[in-house]
Amino acid sequence: DPRMSVRSQLAVLAVAAVCLPVAVVAGFGLVMFGVHDEAKFWAVVVISALCALAGALLLGRRILGPLDRLGAASKRLAAGDLSARAPQSGPRELVALSASFNEMASSIEQLFDARRELVAWASHDLRTPIASLRAMVEALEDGIAEPAEYLPAIRAQTDLLAGLVDDLFELARIDSGSLALELRDASLEELVAGCIDSLEAEARSQGVRLDSRIEPAGPVVRVAPEKVQRVLLNLLTNALRHSPSNGEVAVVARTDTNTVVVAVEDEGEGLTPGAPQRMFERFWRGDESRSSGGAGLGLAIAQGLVQAHGGTIWAEN
Repeated sequence: DPRMSVRSQLAVLAVAAVCLPVAVVAGFGLVMFGVHDEAKFWAVVVISALCALAGALLLGRRILGPLDRLGAASKRLAAGDLSARAPQSGPRELVALSASFNEMASSIEQLFDARRELVAWASHDLRTPIASLRAMVEALEDGIAEPAEYLPAIRAQTDLLAGLVDDLFELARIDSGSLALELRDASLEELVAGCIDSLEAEARSQGVRLDSRIEPAGPVVRVAPEKVQRVLLNLLTNALRHSPSNGEVAVVARTDTNTVVVAVEDEGEGLTPGAPQRMFERFWRGDESRSSGGAGLGLAIAQGLVQAHGGTIWAEN
């Protein structure tokens, strides 16, 4: 009966496992030996039955104990205790089940920690432009400044907020697995050229040269072009931010059997120890003051988009 608990089913199984062989032994003994010394015979039968039943109950407790503890851990997790873990004891199958439960609980805890961190950093990065906008609006309301004086700054802060919201939305789609990639054949040379053209004016104002080292009529790649361009723009923007005047930022590509390796190289100060492992984390920046510009989401988005294509991304000196 599927409505019976495991405990009830084990009890029925224990009783059946004890009664059936005892009944067979008792019947065989009565047939073979008659009723001579019947009291001793039945005493042996009863003692054997009790020993068998005790063994069955001990075995059932060994199975049910870990199940009860696993159930208690699952209730704690469902109630919001993300530190709940099941003890890994008992039969091999239950140990494996508890291990799987603990892995799931750890993943859930890490996910919630990441979400909390995301909310904390997003709140931090949203607070500054909002405070700046509020101050400028109050100044305009009080007649302290003229609208023309603050309009460029208001526009800049609004663009900053819009960019941060767009980045958060893109990360949410990557996390949820709802990112749709419309793959098609595209020229890698044209993708890179478009990105370099869009950043040429900014690079020139910083005295940085942008270069592309891709063979003419270079490889054709099957990608979602707008997503790959966003990756390249994020990498190039990051490289420009850390490049000295009169430096160079270059996009280099080489083909390898069925893949293409694209590198964005710069002449900046280089990566500090530990940076290659952390620089793709959300809201992480190499400087502790977080004053280098940007929200610290560009490389995290680049990683998500590259991995969605089935590729890999890394950083090295």
